[in-house]
Amino acid sequence: MTFAEMKNIDPKTVDPGKLTDIADVTVNTRLPLPERLADYLDQIGNPYCFRCGNVVVKIAFADTTITFEDALEQFIRQRQLAEHTRL
Repeated sequence: MTFAEMKNIDPKTVDPGKLTDIADVTVNTRLPLPERLADYLDQIGNPYCFRCGNVVVKIAFADTTITFEDALEQFIRQRQLAEHTRL
């Protein structure tokens, strides 16, 4: 299966029994990054759709230059501001 096919899997119709449980994936942090990524892909099977216990997880990435860390920081700041203004 190609990455494009993996990316387009519908989490509502996929057989959860055929997905890897993320809890079963272990990352060897002693490997160099390229080998670590290859090992992760070998273990997870489909990096876009997997299980976490009984829950099917579908990953999607926005077409943006904002990093995950920046987006998370912005989200936390907005939550803190919203909580502060409610007080």
